[in-house]
Amino acid sequence: MSTIKNRLSELRKLMEEKNIDAYIIPSSDNHQSEYVGDHFKSREFISGFTGSAGTVIVTKDEAGLWTDGRYFIQAEKELEGSTIKLFKMGEEGVPTTDEYLCENLPQGGTLGFDGKVISAKEGMALAEKLSSKNVKIEYQYDLIDSVWEDRPALASEKAFLLDVKYCGESFSSKLARLRQRMEELNTTNHVITTLDDIAWLFNMRGGDIRFNPVVLSYAVVTLKEVYLFLDEEKLNEELLAEFAKENVQVRPYNDVYEFVKNICPKERMLLDAAKVNYAIYNNLPTELEKVNEFNPVMFFKARKNEVELESIRNSHIKDGVAFTKFMYWLKTNIGKMEITEITASEKLEGFRREQEGFIEPSFGTIAGYKEHAAMMHYSATPESAYKLEPEHLFLIDSGGQYFDGTTDITRTLVLGPISDKLKLHFTSVVRGMINLSMAKFLHGCKGYNLDIICRGVMWKLGIDYKCGTGHGIGFLLNVHEAPNGFRWRVVPERFDSATLEEGMVTTNEPGIYIEGSHGIRVENEIVVRKAEKNEFGQFMDFEVVTLAPIDLDGINVDLLTKEEKDYLNFYHKLVFDKVSPHLTDEEREWLKEYTREV
Repeated sequence: MSTIKNRLSELRKLMEEKNIDAYIIPSSDNHQSEYVGDHFKSREFISGFTGSAGTVIVTKDEAGLWTDGRYFIQAEKELEGSTIKLFKMGEEGVPTTDEYLCENLPQGGTLGFDGKVISAKEGMALAEKLSSKNVKIEYQYDLIDSVWEDRPALASEKAFLLDVKYCGESFSSKLARLRQRMEELNTTNHVITTLDDIAWLFNMRGGDIRFNPVVLSYAVVTLKEVYLFLDEEKLNEELLAEFAKENVQVRPYNDVYEFVKNICPKERMLLDAAKVNYAIYNNLPTELEKVNEFNPVMFFKARKNEVELESIRNSHIKDGVAFTKFMYWLKTNIGKMEITEITASEKLEGFRREQEGFIEPSFGTIAGYKEHAAMMHYSATPESAYKLEPEHLFLIDSGGQYFDGTTDITRTLVLGPISDKLKLHFTSVVRGMINLSMAKFLHGCKGYNLDIICRGVMWKLGIDYKCGTGHGIGFLLNVHEAPNGFRWRVVPERFDSATLEEGMVTTNEPGIYIEGSHGIRVENEIVVRKAEKNEFGQFMDFEVVTLAPIDLDGINVDLLTKEEKDYLNFYHKLVFDKVSPHLTDEEREWLKEYTREV
């Protein structure tokens, strides 16, 4: 931890030179991405905390990390000895970052941050909240860059065009839809900085962020022109030909900051202040009328079309085959050979790599045995990895990026005898997942209307999980995608409380996490679809697309209702019918046993 202390010391020297009293280092990149490339891992560099979400604030004499409940256990371990204090977000008595800054910044002081990695919304909110103390905002300096020797360069992976046979709609069609929406909002320009929105709009995929097939880029769309800011070396002839159909003008990646300065002040600019970074926002002409709305592309992207849905179903058959082969391998080899959390993860990835159209994992696999599974986003290292034994529970959360879809599946596997308490917890998680899968609801419901259908099973035990029940999924895009999700309350910064619309794909993943003991999660992806329409309105329900057995060894059948048993039997029959044709005879016989009726 002496390295972290040294880095903090160097940062404080720079802060003193610039007369900065507090400096914010968030987890994001220039595009407000949840997961970022190595070049942008400033918060990890300065703190040593490796989780995907968190914010560090450094003052002259203190440093703190704010992160959410998924990472409390992990953060406590990784911050040990660093002098950085952990602030557990959402816990009683813990100040927010804004409250902390209001309390600790001196009158007339200066708050610093890199304006490219803070959203306009956050930057403006900070300026307003700190105005009573006459605090100056200094956003021009990336101080971490001056401390970070050997900082990784910006990613430079090649991009490719996603074939319409997979995604079902051309770039020209998507652009026409976007312009129609711009006109409805009486806007003439739209600046887009979110990488998955740009990737979806242009039918362009890449590899600039590990596990997220996006391309570092910005876009400005007018009613007649399109400007795309990125490293042109990434584009192949196929993409250039597609872009030429709409006369896309390609400019260097960082030129966007000067470009926006010269937009005619008489225009009306559509932007999402929660996504556009503070530096871009402040470079826009002051007189330019700004219309702050969600990116229309976000909503277009969330509703998968029929071609995408059929592709998604295909990708889940392949992913189900890979996971079923893995589950068979693990169940039949546990105790007979050495298997660790890491080698188990590698084995599962190997089965995925055998599938046609597989590109890469959709996120870093979470593989936790025993109490490691209580850490929702645990990442095994050679030093921490447990050896799996023929006892207890093993949780594995993983997914794949395929040309025909993005998958995310969690299964908790029983490796040997377990206690009645573990069976109760396991069965409760499965019941919650089943109950949400069976939900029928009127159009207009949002995820928070349905969350208790799932979470309520755990609440009856006096147990909760410190995360949402589910998140949206991209199409060969980010594994976490706005604006749909399931959670029991609205969390504005998560952007997951939209109305559930036909074609939205969302995970269904309740869990129980008992620190020092065990973690259980079971996760399927479900698609919103229309049911009957009558005098009461349009009813909706869910289609399940994930295809892999739920470990019957962990279920106490006596705790299931008849309806829950019927659904479990329906689901397992679906798994067997779709997956078994792609297995060996031995694997097929095993699957028949693990999808038997209960």
